[in-house]
Amino acid sequence: MLFPEKWIAYFTDMKGLLFLIGICISVSTSAQKLISFQGKAQGTYYIVKYISNDTGSLREDVEDLFRQIDRSMSLYLPSSLINRFNKGPQVVMDHHMRTVVRKAQEVSKLTNGLFDITIKPLVDLWGFGVVRHNGQPSQADIARKRRLVDYNMLTVRTKYLIKKREGMEIDCNGIAQGYTSDAVGRLLHAMGIHNFLVDVGGELVASGVNTQGQPWSVGIERPPDTDSTSQPVQALLRLKNKGVATSGNYQRFFDEGGTRFAHTIDPRTGQALHNNIISVTVTAPDAMTADAFDNVLIILGVDAGLQFISEHPKLKLQAFYVYKDDAGKVREKYSPDFFAE
Repeated sequence: MLFPEKWIAYFTDMKGLLFLIGICISVSTSAQKLISFQGKAQGTYYIVKYISNDTGSLREDVEDLFRQIDRSMSLYLPSSLINRFNKGPQVVMDHHMRTVVRKAQEVSKLTNGLFDITIKPLVDLWGFGVVRHNGQPSQADIARKRRLVDYNMLTVRTKYLIKKREGMEIDCNGIAQGYTSDAVGRLLHAMGIHNFLVDVGGELVASGVNTQGQPWSVGIERPPDTDSTSQPVQALLRLKNKGVATSGNYQRFFDEGGTRFAHTIDPRTGQALHNNIISVTVTAPDAMTADAFDNVLIILGVDAGLQFISEHPKLKLQAFYVYKDDAGKVREKYSPDFFAE
């Protein structure tokens, strides 16, 4: 729900632990107007805010772009390019799919396969795919599906995406929403709009400034300790020409045998995420990069993830972790420049 001046969108898990990404919008005092609209797309929400002298809405243009991307990479649309590839040996990609696949392959190589869009057989096995179900699969089933997960078995040849192993399937959900936010941003730029904030399911991209000439502000809710009566403390992240994405165990998960299994799958082991991390928020020069690396950083864990960031300064990544310590208390840790503009 949006409010005129400030709003906070909460995401909560079954035990009430809170994490949020919100957008704080300044009240317009200039000649230009703050235009905003929202809706549903890609199985989630979207919000677009921009500053312009023209008060006409760009909703139709944005929603047409969503439809184009769905026809390319939606697993819920039977005729999409990604579903055609998953059913056959190859597909002719459009520019949306080609951009996402090439970026995914770059991240896979850089992380030695920690990010891998061929993860779909394992995602389905764990019940986090199009058909949802709960229950830990057998080790034999995990081993069998792992043989179909290997980004090296994909070949990009001009416009063609080709699989080298029969039965391989891809799932771009770990990067596609970030790409969509960036794509909406490019659409706005093409229309001469350079001050905007786009949010597609919590993956955001910000450009320029708000109506008061300040960077767009995103609120991060720091959850209290589980045994504390204190209220969460809001941290403010200023975004200027950046993307931000979040991954965590508070959205899609199931509990079994005292263990919480989250929807992020480690391609190296085939196991669903069940570490002590509640969430990781990642900033990057664009939303697609942030979206891809939030998966990597949550699998690596707090210390190894922050070490990865320090060892790859050219990526311009920053991360904010919320996690539980050995005593079950909620803690946070972040990279040195996470709150820098």
